[in-house]
Amino acid sequence: MSDKNLESFVVIDRLTVGPVDLQPRKVSAPYIVERSDGKTEENVFVYSFEEEVFDPDNMSDQNLASMMISQIALNYGLFCREINFRGIFDNTDKAFLKSMMENTSREIYINKLLIANPFVIDDYKGLKPERKSRYTAAKILFTAIPGSGVKLYWEHWEMDRRIHSVLSSGGKDSLLSYALLEETGKETHPLFVNESGRHWFTAINAYRYFKSNIKNTGRVWSNSDRIFTWMLGKLPFIRPDHKRFKSDDYPVRLWTVGVFLFGVIPLAKKRKSGRIVIGDEYDSTQKTIYKGITHYSGLYDQSRYFDNALSRYYMKKGWNISQFSVLRCLSEMLILKILVKRYPRLQQHQVSCHSSHEKGGRMYPCGNCEKCRRIAGMLRVLGEDPKNCGYSERQINDLMKSFAEKNVKQISSDASHLFYLLLEKKLIPENEYTRNMAKPYPQIMKLRFDNERSVTRDIPNDLRIPLIRIFLEYANGAVRYSNRHWEDFDVLSSEEIQSDYPFEISFSNIDTEEKQKEYLWAELTWPEINERLTKVDTAILPCGSIEQHGRHLPVDIDYFDAEYLARRVAAACSRPRPFVLPAVPYGVSYHHEDFKGTLSVTNNSLAPFVYDIGMSLAKNGIRKLVIINGHGDNAPTLNYAAQMINRDAGIFVCVDTGESSDEDIYRLIETPNDIHAGEIETSTALAIRPHLVKMNEAADRTIEFENPYLDFSSGRGVPWYVRTKVLSESGVLGNPTKATAAKGEKIWDIMIAHLVRFVEEIKNADPETLHQRKY
Repeated sequence: MSDKNLESFVVIDRLTVGPVDLQPRKVSAPYIVERSDGKTEENVFVYSFEEEVFDPDNMSDQNLASMMISQIALNYGLFCREINFRGIFDNTDKAFLKSMMENTSREIYINKLLIANPFVIDDYKGLKPERKSRYTAAKILFTAIPGSGVKLYWEHWEMDRRIHSVLSSGGKDSLLSYALLEETGKETHPLFVNESGRHWFTAINAYRYFKSNIKNTGRVWSNSDRIFTWMLGKLPFIRPDHKRFKSDDYPVRLWTVGVFLFGVIPLAKKRKSGRIVIGDEYDSTQKTIYKGITHYSGLYDQSRYFDNALSRYYMKKGWNISQFSVLRCLSEMLILKILVKRYPRLQQHQVSCHSSHEKGGRMYPCGNCEKCRRIAGMLRVLGEDPKNCGYSERQINDLMKSFAEKNVKQISSDASHLFYLLLEKKLIPENEYTRNMAKPYPQIMKLRFDNERSVTRDIPNDLRIPLIRIFLEYANGAVRYSNRHWEDFDVLSSEEIQSDYPFEISFSNIDTEEKQKEYLWAELTWPEINERLTKVDTAILPCGSIEQHGRHLPVDIDYFDAEYLARRVAAACSRPRPFVLPAVPYGVSYHHEDFKGTLSVTNNSLAPFVYDIGMSLAKNGIRKLVIINGHGDNAPTLNYAAQMINRDAGIFVCVDTGESSDEDIYRLIETPNDIHAGEIETSTALAIRPHLVKMNEAADRTIEFENPYLDFSSGRGVPWYVRTKVLSESGVLGNPTKATAAKGEKIWDIMIAHLVRFVEEIKNADPETLHQRKY
């Protein structure tokens, strides 16, 4: 065992990142390393675009650029005493960077320092495992750049979720993702990241094909490879000859996809692409434990957890982007099978080799590395000719012979099944080694679903069934992991196939969604609630009303929308998700009682009722209660109840009656004083329950006031009360004829984004310091 500990790896005094130099086609920023011996070295990290994507005077673009140039630094939290990000960041950015750095520090500690790493010199090997609450050694600072005193406002990007951007590399995953989306009729943009090093060689064949044939192809050049290599020179525990040492692994970095991903976001924004599709590493994205330390078994940044964390970040930023992979249920062999059988015109451009070389203007795989052995072996098993993607006959023969003594880098079941098929088809030599390696795992050729690596709801609803139908043409059915074994199941007839994708607006039977049972208070047993209370102390209470909403909307709008919003917010939050309580359906609606269907309770009934709920929650162990109020006239009553709960139970209680999102929503609509059954509520109903909206009954009842202090939409308006019938014979206060489903989707996006951001910060905060500034 080495006498080194984690402190021995802290070799950089300070890493300073930024500030950015932003130009229409380029963003760059210094990386400054101050070493413990007093020496300072500097390099410049660059992203360069083929088209204009930035407005240097736009604060939002400055913010995005600051996040882009910060990504490389997430790999060095273990090795620095201080990391200073100089740029424009809001609290969402800061929390994201700190969280992702800590996750990466833990993964690098286990996968690069504890587990045997050929790049680490002998003196630093044999590190003793340490269980720590925080593995990042660096103190994280965020320094505002001079002249950036302008406030960074939350901004809702105008994106279109019918437009898909594929993070493209020339590998089988991105080629297949593009082909699948194109076949299903989606507008698809292959976006390539041109690394400065040899990694770009793997993408050149595919990029040239797409550039010549697909008008939506985009590219960003980055010198990230050079910065990574430069940083290795600052780490004395890495062997000096690392450049000459051939390995399919990186010496220390594990946050790489994030570097590429943020590089293509400016292109996605310009193209209004509301979806970003990435690849998959099924064999290295499982939660596991190594010597008592919980972590991922490999690449967090290609897992479903990464997709969900990024989608949640985009939501909280208002960027209106969702990120996912369409391939998570497929083994590597199934990915290659579908690509080569269904889309051979694209598979011929695949170069899955980091040691590829140029010959005659085209890139060819080296034919000698582990990746080449794996690809050639799978293609032979599938009855395909590896020569079609660049391997020579001699290379293929040598690669097949090499199976006699060398393994492939796959999850053990996948590798064993590959050896089994190769032996069965007599494609590799049979000896003691290959016989020991070979074992059948029939699930490899089936769609695999499990709660960690692949769940159906991680693919958006409109893509899910069409893609799974294509997959089943090539797979031998589907299996689900349950009770520690794989069992066959009919995925297309399953309940899960209908569940909502949590990061986009859609409507399904939310009462039966499997994913919600973990946080719906009413559907849990008392032992389940007791167990969850050890992990989460936050609850959401939806409150609404049953009241008239004109001739065109149902009377449950305020009740249904509050409950729907609470569930969608909880679904989009990170684990452990907040509890969602049974909704309070009735509200203070006396002013609507001139219209039949309205069921009103008094303030003196509602306030004590909500107070009792809050006090009972506090006795259960809830320390933070967020009340989502779907009916504006409940606000005084709910605010009073919240005050009393806080006074008597001492817990955090807040009421959101739209304050978190109204400012952005009113910029989106056309109608002034749109407060009841008008443009806003009709639009949100059209987005999720169009079958209940009678647009032929919708009529304009826009109201105007001579006295500006009575104007509901004025920032200077005073609260005042009146029976609705005095202002409107139909019960409408606004203009529902301006409503559209598209507006409704944007409004839902805005409301959910703001509340997810708020609830996440509330949920993760210490109750004692909840009100204090964190950064």
